[in-house]
Amino acid sequence: MRILRVSIVLVPLASLWLTAAPAWAVNRDLIQLQTQVQQLQDQMTHMQQSFDERMGVMKSLLDQNTDNINKATAAITSLQTSLQKQQTDSGTHVDQLSGQLQTLNDTLDELKARLDKVSKQLEDMQAAQQNLSTQPAQAQPQPQAPPPDVLYNNALRDYNAGNNDLAAQEFAQYVKAYPNTDLAGNCYFYLAEVSYRQGNYQEAAKNYDLVLQDFPGGNKSASAQLKKGFSLIELGQKSDGIAELRRVVQRYPHSPEALQARERLQKLGVSPAGAASRPQ
Repeated sequence: MRILRVSIVLVPLASLWLTAAPAWAVNRDLIQLQTQVQQLQDQMTHMQQSFDERMGVMKSLLDQNTDNINKATAAITSLQTSLQKQQTDSGTHVDQLSGQLQTLNDTLDELKARLDKVSKQLEDMQAAQQNLSTQPAQAQPQPQAPPPDVLYNNALRDYNAGNNDLAAQEFAQYVKAYPNTDLAGNCYFYLAEVSYRQGNYQEAAKNYDLVLQDFPGGNKSASAQLKKGFSLIELGQKSDGIAELRRVVQRYPHSPEALQARERLQKLGVSPAGAASRPQ
């Protein structure tokens, strides 16, 4: 009788233990899953904060570069106005102003390249943020090619320092890697300048002509046409060189290049107003 009572007590206890064991395992897995979800949410919050901080820094840099470009543009406009006034009175300060204008143009090109770089980085960061929102587990940083402004600024620095061979290599590397950018026309111009410095007038005239043909609206067009005329004269093609100098006077009548063209034509004993030959 006593054994029967014990059996009656043990049977419900055993049933309760058998049903409780799976429930405990389920609760443990659920807690572990909740912990993993919380960790993932913490990582997303940290990545969002990091992105917001970087976006703020990049926007600040973008605003600074925009201000610098506006200031440089205003300075160039002021110099051009001053140069036009000087041309009507005296040509004694033309070379100095022309050099300052060239330096400002180069600085403006560098600022534009930096602005393009910052804008590209902002676009990449925004794209990464969008990918992070849709597929956080698969978002990975993508390798980027070397930025074009690094190549251009290095080449320009070496050119100004007189390292002609190294500068020529860097300008050539730029036009090979980034042939369709605005600065590619500047690179062809400086390649021509290096050849002109070295007395290779044939190669210089070829690269000046590339600037005129492929980048007619660039800021080196007037200088390229002027120096192409000089190169042709040095090659003994006097009539073609004179025609190029006359085009400079006709197309850019108030520019420093036009003043230089008039002076060279005067030394050659010809009129700047002669009939131009075939258009370029």
